[in-house]
Amino acid sequence: MDLQPRVFAQSSPRSIARSIKRSAERSHTRKADPYRSALSMITFYINRAGRRLDPARRRRLERAKQELRELFHAASAQRPRPRQPMRSAAGGTARRRVRA
Repeated sequence: MDLQPRVFAQSSPRSIARSIKRSAERSHTRKADPYRSALSMITFYINRAGRRLDPARRRRLERAKQELRELFHAASAQRPRPRQPMRSAAGGTARRRVRA
């Protein structure tokens, strides 16, 4: 995915999110859908910088992640729920047989 030069140095979280979204949608080399690819780029940058990342800049990037969720209409409340254990007809949890 080709990013605009110095995209993470921009001052507005919204402009960071819009730029990364545009890059993710235009990219043909990504492995995931554009939303996941764009979110991964911001997360990768934050993790790569580690403790050297200025706290104000980190907050700006975290806000850019939120803007990205809004731009892609993927609010965190709409994420799929974790799978629940299967229930048997008797009300207990289903168990698989283990061969000895």
